[in-house]
Amino acid sequence: MLTRATNVDKNYKNSQNVRRFMIKECGDDFRFNREFMAWIRNDAPKTLGDVVDEWKRRQ
Repeated sequence: MLTRATNVDKNYKNSQNVRRFMIKECGDDFRFNREFMAWIRNDAPKTLGDVVDEWKRRQ
């Protein structure tokens, strides 16, 4: 089960579970885009909570 505390690591994939989690946390307007995906995969340690917060910050 994915939570805000789930670590995002080098094996991160945009699975349907991740999409469902992000829509639940961010709302129906959530979308991945290239710039955001590059930020997620920039090798800096982060959690899904950090990803949610960054998406909301960019809106």
